Amino acid sequence: MADDSHGWEFLTGFLLGTVVGAAVALLLAPQSGEETLEQIRERGIELKGRAGEVSEASRKRAEELAADARHRAEEAQERGRLVLEEQRTRLQQAIDEGKDAAQKKRDELMARLEEEKAKRSSSSSSETAA
Repeated sequence: MADDSHGWEFLTGFLLGTVVGAAVALLLAPQSGEETLEQIRERGIELKGRAGEVSEASRKRAEELAADARHRAEEAQERGRLVLEEQRTRLQQAIDEGKDAAQKKRDELMARLEEEKAKRSSSSSSETAA
């Protein structure tokens, strides 16, 4: 963006220098006042046309830059959405794996508890029988 600023400064200086130079040249030229005024009018019309062209080119460039910025923003938004979706999928997988591991551990502990109960009950039965 800083380069664009220098470009506008140069263009403004160039146009201003052209106008001043043309005016000085016309005023110092050996012609009648009417011829000088006519030349000043012609130069003014030319400069007005050039200013219009520069203005139109600047407007088109600004539109191009805005469209490019919108396109880049849309691309960034899409990349962000894809990353978010990928992270969401990974998180869901981790949660599911955690649930599976917790269920497996619970089943192991329940099996051990049942074994302990069975051992105690068989020990109690054998003690009662003796």
